[in-house]
Amino acid sequence: MTTSGGFRSTRFLAYSTGLRIVLTPVIMGLCLAGGSTAETIAVVLFFVAAGTDWVDGRLARRWGVTTKLGSFLDTTADKLLVTGVLFALVSVDRASPWIAGLIICREIVIMGLRGVIAADGTVMKPSPWGKIKTAVQFLAIALAIVRLGDPIGGLYLDQWAMLAAAVITVASAVDYLHRSASSLSLRTLP
Repeated sequence: MTTSGGFRSTRFLAYSTGLRIVLTPVIMGLCLAGGSTAETIAVVLFFVAAGTDWVDGRLARRWGVTTKLGSFLDTTADKLLVTGVLFALVSVDRASPWIAGLIICREIVIMGLRGVIAADGTVMKPSPWGKIKTAVQFLAIALAIVRLGDPIGGLYLDQWAMLAAAVITVASAVDYLHRSASSLSLRTLP
């Protein structure tokens, strides 16, 4: 039986995840608008949205209110934030299309993998690589929104961070696929 405190906790976490989803198109619009004021507001809102990911995951575990639906919505909100803002950054030439494509493809593959594994009633646990990947992606995206300083070695700091995000994104995908290999098998459809 869930207490009224549990309902309030669950509602708070749902609002936190919902905020990430609502802020995504706002941040995208600000990135597309351009200009230093829009970029400053966009990066602040991006940090708020990214912060809700960290806060609601930590609080869900602390309060013991993790659910399959909550986990799905949290993961989906992360993917929407990352892919949406990456699309906007590619559009304004602040992110490489091939890096954005690599990150987005990884997210689709891993979400599909989670779905296949969930069909058997198993939950795919996050890996340390996945958490590092998210943190580095968030940092690279934030840096790309504001693009500070001059190029270093031919690239801006955000471009170096995006390259690091791409490498870690591939490493995390390999880790997930390796850990899930035993759960996957060829099945015939009825």
